[in-house]
Amino acid sequence: MSEAGNAIELDGLTKSFPGVRAVDGLTFAVRRGEIFGLVGPDGAGKTTTMRMLAGVLAPDEGSATVAGFDLSRDAKRAKHRISYMPQRFGLYEELTVDENIRFYADLFGVPRQERDARAVELLRAAGMSEFRSRLAGKLSGGMKQKLGLVCALIHTPEVILLDEPTNGVDPVSRRDFWRILYTLLDQGVTILTTTAYLDEAERCHRVALLHEGRMLFCDTPANLKDSLPGAVLSIVCAEPRPVRDLLAGVEGISTAMIVGDGLHLVVHDPGRMIPELRDRIAAAGLSCDAIEQVAPSIEDLFVEAVQGQGAREDGDRGTQRGER
Repeated sequence: MSEAGNAIELDGLTKSFPGVRAVDGLTFAVRRGEIFGLVGPDGAGKTTTMRMLAGVLAPDEGSATVAGFDLSRDAKRAKHRISYMPQRFGLYEELTVDENIRFYADLFGVPRQERDARAVELLRAAGMSEFRSRLAGKLSGGMKQKLGLVCALIHTPEVILLDEPTNGVDPVSRRDFWRILYTLLDQGVTILTTTAYLDEAERCHRVALLHEGRMLFCDTPANLKDSLPGAVLSIVCAEPRPVRDLLAGVEGISTAMIVGDGLHLVVHDPGRMIPELRDRIAAAGLSCDAIEQVAPSIEDLFVEAVQGQGAREDGDRGTQRGER
């Protein structure tokens, strides 16, 4: 039974392909009127999950309810309440912006007067009002994505499913895209989006971190960052890779990853580690501009979770080999 406050519910959703379990028992709920992010690298199961929620792909196990409809029984009826924007949205490049909008409005049976008013509103929000007669094929990548979103919203859906909508989009268009999403919340739209950009997780009300088809965490960005088991140190250095290799395996360092022009380390005792790290780096003849404790990010948590899981699995395999 779907709860009244949830727009999307998954219970043990599972999907396998030859040689791989793409989605492994996902269970979570998306509340009405929130932006919920599925975050993870390629191969995490994000696209497969979205395709099942859109009714394009049937699960092997488990169930899903979207906009009040059980997809195993009412997938066709649910599609009128849902809008699904896949990674490669089906714009017709030989049609103009207006013609693409009219095409998608006709697919959903949107009356002309309603369509025209909605198009004006959405194009204004997307900053595309002056491009209505331009061919879609002549638009920039960012503008194509914004047009895709306009087409996906033309029938005023209750739930919108966005699969990596800002992948490969320039920073300005990414910002505009998210601004449009926030305006949709005032209209009661529920948004489920996937992204490989971990900084975009900060923009969601709640996020689920996925890895190899499984959910590692699900919570608000603030709570997730608070749950990081340790402190984050930032090392600014000209050669981050040799410094990372130098510090690999040092006791007290949980994970180390290259971020921009330096490193982020997850450590258990930052007060003790900072002077020790300076000494180690200097003794190796490497340079270091600064070492300081910084606020954790979603990326720090994700890397810690994945590397920590890998270390535990390696330990378990070692224990099993020892038992034999």
